Parts: sequence; C-alpha cells; structure tokens
Amino acid sequence: MAERFAINRLPGFTTIAVLAFLALYIPIITLVFFSFNAGKTVMGWDGFSLQWYAVAWGNVAVQEAAWRSVVIAFWATLIATTVATMAALGTTRRRPFRGQTAVYVAINQPLMVPEIVTAVALLIVFAWVKVQSGYQGLGYLILAHAAFCIPFAYLPIRARLEGMDLSLETAAADLYATPWQTFRRVTLPLLAPGIVAGAMLAFITSLDDVVITEFVKSAGQDTLPTYMLGQLRRGVTPEVNAISTALLGLTVVILTAFFLLTRERR
Repeated sequence: MAERFAINRLPGFTTIAVLAFLALYIPIITLVFFSFNAGKTVMGWDGFSLQWYAVAWGNVAVQEAAWRSVVIAFWATLIATTVATMAALGTTRRRPFRGQTAVYVAINQPLMVPEIVTAVALLIVFAWVKVQSGYQGLGYLILAHAAFCIPFAYLPIRARLEGMDLSLETAAADLYATPWQTFRRVTLPLLAPGIVAGAMLAFITSLDDVVITEFVKSAGQDTLPTYMLGQLRRGVTPEVNAISTALLGLTVVILTAFFLLTRERR
C-alpha cells in the first residue's frame, strides 16, 4: 500500500519552517524587548523600565490619536458588520441564483485589490465630495474603513450561516412564526457568535489600518498607526516601541477571542 504524501516529511521542511518563524517573530520580539529599555536608544540595553509606557500614556497627542482610532474603528465596525450580516443572509439563505459568484467577488473585492488602489479610489471620491459639501469631519474615514472592513466581517458570518442547520428555522416557520420572528428568535441567536467574530475582525482591521487612513484623512485626523508612522520618520524611539507593544497586545487579545469564537466545537 502506497504511503500517504505528507509535506512535513520532505527534506528541509523543518529547517525552512523554523527559519520562516524566526524571520517573522524575531523583529517582533526585539521590539517588545526594547520597549522595556530604560535607555533612550535602541542600540543598547540600559536596564528594565516601564518609563516609556508612562511617557506614551501621558502623551496628549497619543491619547487623542488613540481615542480617534477607537471612535473610527467602532463606527466602521458597526456599519461593516451590519452590511456584512445582511449580505451573508442574502447570499446563503436562498436558492443559488445567476450572478451569485459575481456578488461574492464584489463583496470580497477589497481583499483582492491592492490596498493602495482602494485608498486612491476612496481619495478621489471623497475629495470630490469634500469640495461639493464642504464637510471635513471623520465621516470620510469611518466610511472608508467600513468599506474596507466589510469582507473581513462577511467571511466569518457567512461561514457561520453555512454551518447552521436549516431545520430549526423550518420548524419555526411550520409553527406559524413570521420571517421576522424566525430571524429574531432562531437565526440571530445562532448567528451571534459569527457576528461577534466578524465584528472583532473588522475592528482590529480598522484599528491597524495605515494606507487607507493616510490617503483619506484630513489635517489633524491622525489615528494611532499614522501618528506612529509620523514619529518613525524622525527615528525610532522607545516610546514608539511601547505604543507598538501595547497595540500588539490588544491585537493578540482580540484575535485570540476571534479564534475561540470561530473554532469548531464538538
């Protein structure tokens, strides 16, 4: 009997995997390590200290940028998750239809097109709207982030719907429940973990975004990532390392929660 092919048994697989993980995580570990450095440079270790976290926490510009990032991410997540939920229901809770593949492509377009292209397109559209309306607020950033985050919210919600058994919804209809009652009392509670997972993924995507924000934002609308980018142009400082480590920690927490919500339960 022929032995089943296993890629992890190929010569050099372990070496390549280890080198890939080292290339990915050594820079991150180095960043976290030097965020606790007591010195002002990243060229040498001067002892353990939390002073740069205190400096970043007390920095008014960091506070404003962080709060702005949270506000934008919250509203963008709310919009993107609502649209993604409706899109997932419309593409899974019905019979296959002509053009269904095209609909999937349209919803997931931001994932397939380079982010810089999406950013330039949004810049052109919003620049015209700004000229016509005179409005210069955060609404443009919220809409831009929401548009980019829709597919990130859509994928886990759709996956959850495709894994749900239709028998409960059919039973509710047989018991004379209206479509709204069926959705509110049956579909929505079962779908809730997928919605929460999609919202978390959209939130962290919006919170970490740089390219679209850099193109769409107006003066005085820096988010935390774009503020850090501006600081890095002047040189890497331990304060930036501390902010990066804090943002990394938040990302890990949210992604861990996302994994726990979406993993298969037996």
